[in-house]
Amino acid sequence: MSHTFLIQLSDTHIREPGRLAYGRLDTAPYLSQAVQAIDRLPQKPDAVVITGDLTDFGRPAEYEHLRALLRPLTVPVYLLPGNHDDRQQMRSSFPEHTYLGTEGFVQFSVSIGNLQLITLDTVVPMASEGSLCVDRLNWLAVELDKHRDRPVVVAMHHPPFKTLIGHMDEIGLLSGSSELEVLIARYPNVERVICGHLHRAIQVSFGTTMAVTVPSVAHQICLDLSPTAASAWRMEPPGFGIHALPVNGRMVSHTAYSGIFDGPYPFHEPSGQLID
Repeated sequence: MSHTFLIQLSDTHIREPGRLAYGRLDTAPYLSQAVQAIDRLPQKPDAVVITGDLTDFGRPAEYEHLRALLRPLTVPVYLLPGNHDDRQQMRSSFPEHTYLGTEGFVQFSVSIGNLQLITLDTVVPMASEGSLCVDRLNWLAVELDKHRDRPVVVAMHHPPFKTLIGHMDEIGLLSGSSELEVLIARYPNVERVICGHLHRAIQVSFGTTMAVTVPSVAHQICLDLSPTAASAWRMEPPGFGIHALPVNGRMVSHTAYSGIFDGPYPFHEPSGQLID
């Protein structure tokens, strides 16, 4: 089997057509730009996972708009809820995505190439912060044990670590993070814990692996590592994650940026000499 390429999108915050997120940002063109960037990748991905905040308010028309924007993707797409989403509306709007289940937490485990994607639902209804209860962690323990001989990626919306961005840490994963880390540490086959929510690319050691977040495909949280940082976002280069797993190798994670930029240009002459 060849390398496995898992694309991670996050925090798309899609509104109804013609409506603006935060009253000032049309997020839809940015998602379309990301979809086009995925299509231009030299290596075709095996799947796409979107780690939450698919929509801004979890409304039917928002999910319908999201469906249309994702339609050009020709690989499997897996959806996770974030604090801006509605579990039951997700299920109603994406009935063919049977992995979403019919009730309760949206947690699932699927095979993608030579890895296993296991997802956790961190949503607390009607709240911005996240949580992992005993039931959710027990479910994860069973799935990790089932796949102890296979590379695993655990996906969730709220990151299980402090970022030092004060206003985001206040609405992070407020319970269950230490229990999750102890559990993850028992399984050295967990290659990554991938998360959304932060609208930035961040990497932290976690258990015996790495926990990472990726940029939003649209807007980014301002980089201010202060406990009193103001809650603010800005327009920086949007992007997404590429998690590549070679056969019998270690996972390599890249941050890719949406859009078309100048280049590529060769660094060297064909002879190998530097260009002066």
